[in-house]
Amino acid sequence: MRIARRLLRPFLKEEDGAVTVDWVALTAAILMLGLFAGFSVTSSVPTLANKLSEFVSGRSVGPE
Repeated sequence: MRIARRLLRPFLKEEDGAVTVDWVALTAAILMLGLFAGFSVTSSVPTLANKLSEFVSGRSVGPE
């Protein structure tokens, strides 16, 4: 047990990986925000397409 503590103590005191953890958390948050925005936009596209289709189908083009 003492050997394990002696080997783990320097590893636990080292702080070099803390910056990496911050970047991973920041990247994950940005990714989740992007996915949320994408899903929000794509869920409203069919409704907008239907409204546009109804509007265009009611119009005539060219001489009558």
